[in-house]
Amino acid sequence: MKCTSCKYGEMEEAVTTYFTQLNGCYVIIENVPCLKCSQCGEEFLAASVAEKIDDILDSVEKITSKIFILDYMTAA
Repeated sequence: MKCTSCKYGEMEEAVTTYFTQLNGCYVIIENVPCLKCSQCGEEFLAASVAEKIDDILDSVEKITSKIFILDYMTAA
């Protein structure tokens, strides 16, 4: 699959780190599966992965303090 951003690179399976701020808390989710462009490095999350991240964030929101770091593979 060609990259939708640069149109040249091939999208390859990889993992990334997802970072967001949630109610004044920083949440870092490591080892998130993604597709990454071999040319420009653009990352794409599948809809199912994005939905799972939303589920994770909903559950984390209840227990967070200031910084929360999760591994996608164990939280998903």
